[in-house]
This record gives sequence, C-alpha cells and structure tokens, in this order.
Amino acid sequence: MPRNVAQKLIAAHLVEGSLDPGAEIGLRVDQTLTQDATGTMVMLELEAMGLDRVRTELSVQYVDHNLLQTDEKNPDDHLFLQSAAERFGLWFSKAGNGVSHPVHQAHFGRPGALLIGSDSHTCAAGALGMLAIGVGGLEVAMAMAGQPLYVTLPEIWGVELTGTLPDWVSAKDVVLEMLRRHGVSGGVGRIIEYHGPGLAQLDAMDRHVIANMGAELGATATVFPADDAAQDYLTAVGRGEEFERWEADEGASYDLAEHIELSALEPLIARPSSPGNVVPVAEVAGEDVSQVVIGSSANPGLRDFAVVAEILDGRQASPHVSVDINPTSREVLSDLITGGWLGALVGSGARIHQSGCMGCIGMGQAPASGRNSLRTMPRNFPGRSGTEEDAVWLCSPETAAASALTGRITDPRTLEDSHDLPCPRPTLPERYAQIGDMLIPPLPEAEAQEVELVKGPNISSLPDFPPVEDRLELPVLLVMGDDVSTDEILPAGSQVLPLRSNIPRIADFAFTRVDPEYPDRARAAEGGHVVVAGRNYGQGSSREHAVIAPRHLGLQAVIAVSFARIHWQNLANFGIVPLELEDPSDLAAISVGDEVRLDGVHAALRDGRTLSASIGGREVALRHRLSARQVDMVLAGGRIPLTAQEV
Repeated sequence: MPRNVAQKLIAAHLVEGSLDPGAEIGLRVDQTLTQDATGTMVMLELEAMGLDRVRTELSVQYVDHNLLQTDEKNPDDHLFLQSAAERFGLWFSKAGNGVSHPVHQAHFGRPGALLIGSDSHTCAAGALGMLAIGVGGLEVAMAMAGQPLYVTLPEIWGVELTGTLPDWVSAKDVVLEMLRRHGVSGGVGRIIEYHGPGLAQLDAMDRHVIANMGAELGATATVFPADDAAQDYLTAVGRGEEFERWEADEGASYDLAEHIELSALEPLIARPSSPGNVVPVAEVAGEDVSQVVIGSSANPGLRDFAVVAEILDGRQASPHVSVDINPTSREVLSDLITGGWLGALVGSGARIHQSGCMGCIGMGQAPASGRNSLRTMPRNFPGRSGTEEDAVWLCSPETAAASALTGRITDPRTLEDSHDLPCPRPTLPERYAQIGDMLIPPLPEAEAQEVELVKGPNISSLPDFPPVEDRLELPVLLVMGDDVSTDEILPAGSQVLPLRSNIPRIADFAFTRVDPEYPDRARAAEGGHVVVAGRNYGQGSSREHAVIAPRHLGLQAVIAVSFARIHWQNLANFGIVPLELEDPSDLAAISVGDEVRLDGVHAALRDGRTLSASIGGREVALRHRLSARQVDMVLAGGRIPLTAQEV
C-alpha cells in the first residue's frame, strides 16, 4: 500500500504497538535535544535514574534560552549542564553558539531520523525529512536511557501546496495562513505533512519556518519530504554525504486533506495575544509600532535576516522604533558579516544582540507598556515578552522591516510605490559558514565516569511525589477558560527562568498570571487541590516545570474540556490525574471552592474510560485517555517512582 512520508518514518521506528488509529505506539528514538530552560531537570532526572551514559545515537544539550547573567544563577546552571553533558555522554553547545533548532538542523539533522526534544519547537527539524517531536523532559530522559517514546498514533494531515509565493510574501505567511484557518488547536492529534508542486520554491530553511510553528497549531509533528531542497541544504552546510531521500509513494493518501494556493496568499499577522489570532496585514495597517524584533527559531535562516537588511539598506528605521536583531547562530552572524548585510542593519540603527532566544522567551527586549511590538517569533501569549500588558504581533521579516521603516504596521507590498523598492530576493552563499568550535563532543566513556556534577546553590533535587490515593476529596482552587498556555501556568522570563533548577522557589510563580494568590492558597489547602479549565489546556511550551511546580504545591488532578498533547503527557509523567469533562457545558457550573469527590479512583482508571465525580454537590461525568501504561504511572505518583518500583 502506498505510504506518505510520515507513515514511512513511523514504520521505520516502530518498536511497540500497531499502526491502528488512536493506538498507543512505542518508537525508537535516534536523537535528543535539550536546552537550558528544560535541560537542567532532564539532567537531574538522569542522575536520579543512575544512568551511566546516554544510549541514543546522538544527544545534544544546548544553552540558548537563559543567556542573561544578572546574577550567578544562569552561569551556575550552564556549568552544571556542561558537567552533566560530560558525565552522561552528550554534545554540548555553549552559550552564544545559537538557538538549538537551527543549530541542530545545520550540524546534526539527518533525513529519516527520529528526534525528540524537551522544547515544543523541536518539530522544526521536520524540514529535513525527520520525524521530530517536542515532548516533556522526562520523556527525553527516558529516551536517553534507551526507552521508546510512547505516543498516541496521530492522524496524518496532508497539506498540498500549489502555485508560487507572490512578491513580499514568504514562508511565515504560509504557516500564519494555517493558523488563520485552524487556530491554535487545529493540529492536535495530527502530524502535518506538506506536499505538492509548491514545495519546489521552499528551501530547507523556509520549511523550517513552517515546521517550527506547527507547534502553535498543536500538531504532534510537521513533516516535509527529504528531496532536492534537503540535499541542497545539507551540501551547503558541508554534510551532503548524509543526505537520504524520503518521499511519499505515488498514490499515497492522507487521513485529512488541505490545499493552499500559494499565489493567493497575502502578508498576514497574528494580533495580540495568540498565534491563532491571524488577520491580513492590510486590515491593521497604520497602527503605531514601537519595537521590531528579528530572530528566534521561527525565522532563523540567513535569508530571514538578509531580506530585512536589504529592505533597510541605506535607510534609517523610524526614530520611534527600536529594531532588535537576534542572530540565531554564530554561522548566521558570520554570513551576515561576509555578505555585507550586517553593515546594512547597523547602518539602519538596528541593535545587534547575541545569538540566542532572547526576547522570544522573555530574556530581555521587553517592549514598552502600551506600545506595539512586531516580532518574527512563534508566540505572543500574554506577558511572555516580559511586559505584563504587552501587545506583541507575529509577522514575517518583510512585514517587520516595512513597519520598522514607517513606524506603523505596514503591508510590505505598499513599500514598492512609496519607497521605489523592488521585492528583495537575497542571493545566498552556496556554502554557509561552518563554525563547530563551540560544539563540544562527548567525552570518552572511561573519562566521563570520573566527572563530578557541578551544582551551584540554586540547584535542588527533584521532589518526591506520593502515589495517588483511591479516594480524593479536593477543593477547586482555579477555574479557567480555553487555551490556557504554559506561560500562564508557569511564566518564563528573566525573573522566573533562572529558578528552573529550584522547584520550591519557582513554585512561587505558579499560576500567578491567572491568580497572584494561587501559591499561598495552594499551600493552605494542605490535603491537595484541583484546577479546572476549558479546551486545549496547557498549550505552548513543553516546560514540565508547569506541572512540577503546581504538583509541589499540592495539585493532584486537572479537570479540563481537553488538553494540549505535551502538557497532558507531562501531567501523567508526574502523577497528576488528567480528566476531561464528558459534557463541556458542565464547566460553566463549576466554581472556585467547590469540592471534588472521586471514589474508587484506582479501579475507575484501570477498568474503563469514564468516572463519576461529585463537584460542588453535582454529579459530573468525567473521562480519561490514559493508556494502561500511563495509568500505572499516574497511580504510582509518576514515571520516576514507577521506574524505581520496577527496578
């Protein structure tokens, strides 16, 4: 039977289960990716498991998120991560080397491989014909220990691309069109596979842009074929010999079908404060702009910076706009210098920052209050920028550059008349810069065994969590709406992320964007508590701190209409019971302070999919989607206690 690319990749890595829709399957993992905002927990988990050495083909620890060093916490954690990489046999990418996703694609991406990462944008590697999935840190730790990745078999959503992108429209507008059509939960339970003749004009970094923001659609992964574009890219980064062709069979079909006519697209922009709030740029043109930020894993390619440089070349940005440039890697920075683009950016008044995530994760570059910030980034959740009442818009580099010139949100197509500018099409080098000095390879095993982990005073041990009791009587401490993000559950930013290795301290920030009093109320509810939410609860980042911190404060169950994939997995991994309302209308009747009563929890989870609960004195039907393996894990108090029992 003809297979599409996603089916081929899944079949090539299947080690447990069958390819039946909705079934749980186990997949062999080839590569793992961790970054410094999530990797500290992964390394502590490896230590807790007593692992001698990673058992994957390749594992890499990046330092790209927490680059600000306003005190000792971040540099202490960087030392810990480097020592852990040496101890457990990982590659280590030093601070300033670049954002994990484009660096990984350039140095380690391999068509046909399965990559998982404790960062939701790991899916960007699908640009090279890889199966790349963002997961929680504990799942990465288990994969490093040689365990399969367990996922529910997704549907394959085929998106056919035809036609040619018009002037001033680029890859970012393609994925924004998908978000305009389907919102932030349209890809849940699905792998998106792009195919069709329109692919021919999208190079590997264009595809990276589209694959990266599949995370914003909620998709498990995004897949492109490994075709001539992938081969050209690998040749350009000096790894042409690693190319392997992965393409759909003739006659391959998809569970769902979508079509995008590229020639019909126009510049798009996501309004505050959701990646799914997409409108044409022309619809909001004229609004004042205070800041423009270029960079992040969502637009990381040399072209994405070069096109901005060519639009701004010889001109000054508006005097009322701060233009911030975050080169995504040292190689990109080197090529910007060699190609003359960096000079054009500097001449325009742009501020050049170090290679890393920076403003994307709220590490600096916070916008002024009450002012619009346009960013080529993947997310604009409330407060993520570091400014509580922020107004962050997501757009293409072309739209960002045009708006930087005018000081207003500007459809870049209008620049052609007003400034006599042609649509810039930068000529990229045949070979990209290759800088590997800041990628430190694993130590030989015998030498690695002698390495001691370097732990600063901010690094605490993993908390121990007790098993789930058979009878739960718990108060509801929060009732929330739809699309609650992990940034709202546990914020990122320069104030919070340096505490990522210290669970008792970081727990002080849990849910504070929803209710500033939550940590104190949670500690006062000594017997534990429940939170309740609407659809797509836990969307966004893969950070398992958004589970561990509330768990530390006594969270025992979450009741929601539905869950985002990674957060749902993280809840189970750390022994929090994820339950869904059979009837979504029951949400409206639940109030803060209601008592949730569940009897016979163990048998109910093991014997079926439905449970009956009393919430505020009303009978409410609940259900769960846990596999038998996950039920054992939840009841044991999480995956680590269960593993300890099995050992």
